Amino acid sequence: MKTKLKRLPYILACGLMSVGLGGCIIVDTIDGLLNPKDGNVDPNVLATYVDGPKVRPGVALSISVTAVGAENSSHKQYFVDADGNISMALIGQVKCDNMTLVGLQRKLESAYKKYYLKPSVTVNFVPGQGVSPYGTVTVLGEVGRPGPVDVPPTMDLRLTKALQMAGGVNAIANKRRVQVTRCDKDGKQTKTRVDLIEIGEDGRPDKDMLLKAGDVVWVPMSYW
Repeated sequence: MKTKLKRLPYILACGLMSVGLGGCIIVDTIDGLLNPKDGNVDPNVLATYVDGPKVRPGVALSISVTAVGAENSSHKQYFVDADGNISMALIGQVKCDNMTLVGLQRKLESAYKKYYLKPSVTVNFVPGQGVSPYGTVTVLGEVGRPGPVDVPPTMDLRLTKALQMAGGVNAIANKRRVQVTRCDKDGKQTKTRVDLIEIGEDGRPDKDMLLKAGDVVWVPMSYW
């Protein structure tokens, strides 16, 4: 299994490069997530890269429906409700929580066959609308805009980028003791201390921690 996982960063990188996401950064990101130093591969991260992100409550979906003989195509935006459902014309309520985009597309096409000849459905996430399908990181403490920060589709959210997206650290922040708390699938918490001065002034980008959805970043106050 380990051999297969070690090959995944390079196989996936080739696929991502083919759609114009770039090479070196993606390889580094995938390698860091799928081959962590502790050897424990997060199954949720692996599933996100292999199958794509899953639909969940709060995400925004753009759905187009076309069919042979239909006068007009349907193209609308939907928000997945708290129960993981969307409501569409003719077919009514559709359960889509924890489905991939491809899975939902096939489910909708099957449902619309009762009403249309050869229906074709396209489903996409709507960027910048609703909840990020890739999850969020929570940034708290001495920053400009405390709160959730969306993980981008490339899943290459580094600590310094997350802090920048949260409005940057303020004048009284303790830049040497930023803490990242991560909770694994068994509920065990791991706390990692990151020194921003070491990253910036000492030129150590390798210390810029790669964040995952669900991480909590705490920027404490400096008392000196």
